[in-house]
Amino acid sequence: MRNVIIINERDNVGVALESIPLGGAVILPSGEAFPAQDEIPYSHKVALCDIPKGAVVRKYGEVIGAATSEVRRGGWIHTHNLDVEHAGEQA
Repeated sequence: MRNVIIINERDNVGVALESIPLGGAVILPSGEAFPAQDEIPYSHKVALCDIPKGAVVRKYGEVIGAATSEVRRGGWIHTHNLDVEHAGEQA
């Protein structure tokens, strides 16, 4: 059963429907699964693919910020690695 929702097909992050432990399975609606690279708190963002430093982060099909460090697939996306101040400049 999935534990992540993808809001828009353009998104490169999903939203955790439950807390996912480090190394636990991130399970997409398609059934595809991969390990969590960090502990992902409930309702927080998880990277659906590798996101290079400086790359845009998309949620709701829109740019919500840029990665301030490389984030591996299954990594937690939050204030420690997301620049939301310049989100509009990245579109």
